Amino acid sequence: MASAPLKETDSKQPLLLGVDGGGTSCRARIADLDGNILGEGFAGSANPRTGLDSACNAIMQATREAMDKAGLRENDFGRMNAGLGLAGVNQKKERDLVLGWGFPFAGIFLETDAYAACMGAFNGQDGAILILGTGSCGASLIDGEMKTLGGWGFPISDHGSGASLGLAAVRYSLLAHEGMKEETPLSKAIMATFDNSPENAVAWQDSALPRDYGSYGPVVVEYLSKGDKLAEQLIRKSAEDAAMMIRVLHQRGANQCALVGGLSEFVMPWLPEDVVSIATLPQGDAMHGALLMAAKLI
Repeated sequence: MASAPLKETDSKQPLLLGVDGGGTSCRARIADLDGNILGEGFAGSANPRTGLDSACNAIMQATREAMDKAGLRENDFGRMNAGLGLAGVNQKKERDLVLGWGFPFAGIFLETDAYAACMGAFNGQDGAILILGTGSCGASLIDGEMKTLGGWGFPISDHGSGASLGLAAVRYSLLAHEGMKEETPLSKAIMATFDNSPENAVAWQDSALPRDYGSYGPVVVEYLSKGDKLAEQLIRKSAEDAAMMIRVLHQRGANQCALVGGLSEFVMPWLPEDVVSIATLPQGDAMHGALLMAAKLI
């Protein structure tokens, strides 16, 4: 979306800052009170659980980039109301550390990244989201109360995620390689990444992170478009796991559940019929939700 230039006459008006800070990246968006976007910025990880200073510095870096694009200066921090949607602030300890870090903003509305995503997905109204990225997590925001579902981490949780999809693909491919399952072009392609050596796969798993398993997600999607039987089987299982979570979110009072994350567009067409009417696309992103949080400070 194009940025709107800041007028000289607006130099005393409050500003809104929306920050979506996750474990991989941090995005910041500055808007005026009419909702016009003035600038956006980007930085690295902003999860205070993996480093308070690095997370807060990432927030400032992304904010300063957005300010530069908006034509703002350092003295404009004082009229900036910040909505911070951050990963890793579920606990009071991390929340207190972030709030006490010394941000120069006029005010701060701090919540989790899932809260911001929920706010953005339904423009501040009730609803639920299901994040299907490298990991997965469900969250609902009903009558101002936030509840989460799953998301306890890979491999014990994160059902329907890219990492879980990759793990299932590698497991099947090893079985097929040894004749215990039917080989497919996908299983052969996956084993080729290990030079067709189960020993190499074992060595890889010793240091593999969730994102490494998740890297096989695009491979599954590629072969799905080619009609590969294994790819379809794996995506169907991801869709079943997603539906399991959608049903619970619906039981908790969410009439609609927005699917977000890199895997969501590929899972949606395979959802069971009973959840199709519940699943939807988000109206806005987490930065939009964070701006709505910031607006509550005005």
